[in-house]
Amino acid sequence: MLTEVETLLGPTPAPPPTGTPDLASQAFLTSAFLQVIWPRLRPDVAILSFGEPDISSYDCGTGAPKTLEAINFVDRQFGRVLDWWEAEGLSQGVHLIATSKHGHVTVHAQADLFETLEAAGLRCGPTPAAGTDAVVIPGQVGAIYLTEPSEHVIRLAVGAMIERPWCGPMFTAGGALDGIAPGSFARHLVFADHPRSADILFSFRSDDRLDPFGLSGRTWSVDGPIGLGVHGGLHAKEMSSVGILAGPLIKGGFVSQIPSSICDFAPTLLGLLGLSRSATMTGRPLAEVFNHDGEDLPSTVEKIYETSSGAYRQCLRRVQVGEAVYLDSADVVAHPSNLT
Repeated sequence: MLTEVETLLGPTPAPPPTGTPDLASQAFLTSAFLQVIWPRLRPDVAILSFGEPDISSYDCGTGAPKTLEAINFVDRQFGRVLDWWEAEGLSQGVHLIATSKHGHVTVHAQADLFETLEAAGLRCGPTPAAGTDAVVIPGQVGAIYLTEPSEHVIRLAVGAMIERPWCGPMFTAGGALDGIAPGSFARHLVFADHPRSADILFSFRSDDRLDPFGLSGRTWSVDGPIGLGVHGGLHAKEMSSVGILAGPLIKGGFVSQIPSSICDFAPTLLGLLGLSRSATMTGRPLAEVFNHDGEDLPSTVEKIYETSSGAYRQCLRRVQVGEAVYLDSADVVAHPSNLT
């Protein structure tokens, strides 16, 4: 199929230089669907995964001119899909879902993560090795695997980190609420209590202040360049996604206020195809947007969790809809005054 696509459209575009919006690939993807994939295959499900504006936000910033250029261009590509859907797809029973996978916030300061752990007596490295006490996988959500994952060492590392101004939510193994290290949450609250989970999970502290482009949402980072967009943490802006559905079985002009997530799209697609979902799926069909008459809206229960150690206090918000549980956001709400 790729050979057929490239025979008609030419070679798959090469990635552009860093800092240049990847526009050609977005147009190529759209043309491949409209001119080859749909006419030849008529797939039950097709996913068009546009790489922009994610790439440009990383390379240029959340509201930089090149990022806005990328947004505008992808809007036009989606417009091509929408034109096809209105002219042809809708009459053939095709449903259309437009969604983003996450949001972005802007790095405003660099964290001294490795220096903090080294000062606590932990020799850090990227992989297990002789002389390494902590394998550190940095990122907006970070993971620390300890060579000696004793309660003492976990508490030592967490205790050092929560004293730093960049430290956001912390998670360790634990009970119903608190992790084994004072100030940390039990990692099951963020669905991370599994055999391969790190001994310490963390994300960086964020806030709602404006970035250089006038957009709300800033964060610390250990490897993200200052002034550019990142995601992966637990700020509400990072956790938020756009979700729009349309089609014969979808309510028109309806805005749902019921929490949902990208994990719900697979069960929803199965529902639209008349198939039952697997019991292992954690998402739910978005029945509230289906145009069935007489459907009761699912009940919603919000829970806010707090834990603290000294001046460090973190807050986590989850929402339960039926049997599905969503992590809305988490962040630190207090820090020592001399560190803020």
